[in-house]
Amino acid sequence: MPLNRRHVLYGAASAISLGMLPVRTFAQDPETIEVFKTATCGCCHDWIAHLQNSGFAVAAQDLEHEALVEMKQTAGVPDALMSCHTGRIAGYVIEGHVPAADIRRLLVERPEAIGLSVPGMPKGSPGMGPEDQREAYDVILIGKDGATKVFASYPAA
Repeated sequence: MPLNRRHVLYGAASAISLGMLPVRTFAQDPETIEVFKTATCGCCHDWIAHLQNSGFAVAAQDLEHEALVEMKQTAGVPDALMSCHTGRIAGYVIEGHVPAADIRRLLVERPEAIGLSVPGMPKGSPGMGPEDQREAYDVILIGKDGATKVFASYPAA
């Protein structure tokens, strides 16, 4: 069977998730966030727009769902904290609809952590609809030891 684009992307995603390739393959600038998502997720595009409007450069890559889940697990994101897309910046994982301001804070404070997560897809979080209809949600810091704590809280609108 001849190789096609899907085979190449799936193989690269698998190699990245297994640590065989550096994740920073195409995003060397510390202001660039790599975003891994599925091709059909509309809210992922909206979150990317939020990041770009907040001054981040974004390098997006579509993965098959299975490869994306495997990448999240390999990166240390607990199942309960997973969302629809995963970002990587400056050695940190950004899972789900994390506000750009919290990513900037993470980059300034540089805690010993895997990264940040907004579990699920809370209404009114960046990329999930108008903020004036926001559900309350927390941004969770995932420690390298697997411990979690609230990094930021957003009340209901």
